[in-house]
Amino acid sequence: MSIHIIPINKLSAKALKGVIEEFITRSGTDYGTIEASLETKFKQVKFKLKNGLAVLVFDDETETTNIFLADNPILKKIDTVT
Repeated sequence: MSIHIIPINKLSAKALKGVIEEFITRSGTDYGTIEASLETKFKQVKFKLKNGLAVLVFDDETETTNIFLADNPILKKIDTVT
């Protein structure tokens, strides 16, 4: 499979910031019934990534990144990269 979990400590602070910013500004990203500021969304996603509640995923085939909640069942089907 060409999808991998990427530990966030493998990215520079600048790269991680860029990935999170791209993710939170995507069309269709849902944050619930109350709309949060971009700064709040950024902090929420970064907190979840740092605390293992979410993971960064890279797809070799499409060369895209995504962020999934750590308990997402799809994650059981992918390989990890260390």
